[in-house]
Amino acid sequence: MQSDERFTESFVHHSLNKGQGPNKIQQELRQRGIDSVLIEQYLDADSIDWLSLVEEVRVKKYGEKAPEDYQNKAKQSRFLYSRGFTSEQISQIL
Repeated sequence: MQSDERFTESFVHHSLNKGQGPNKIQQELRQRGIDSVLIEQYLDADSIDWLSLVEEVRVKKYGEKAPEDYQNKAKQSRFLYSRGFTSEQISQIL
């Protein structure tokens, strides 16, 4: 069990550095056979600021300027959703 905890902690940290959201991280950990309780423990950590991360990923890809029209907003939303961020997180920053 200890090795699963270390692996999960390391995997979450690595995935955050790659700009991945909670949905994608959760899916990949489940595919690796990690227990759901352990996944939730690491993804619900208070130390993770998901809104800052989703904004950082958006700015890195599209720049500081917020999307002005529906088409660009939809494009950015699809990109962020593919990175594993939740609809709620995406709508809060767009």
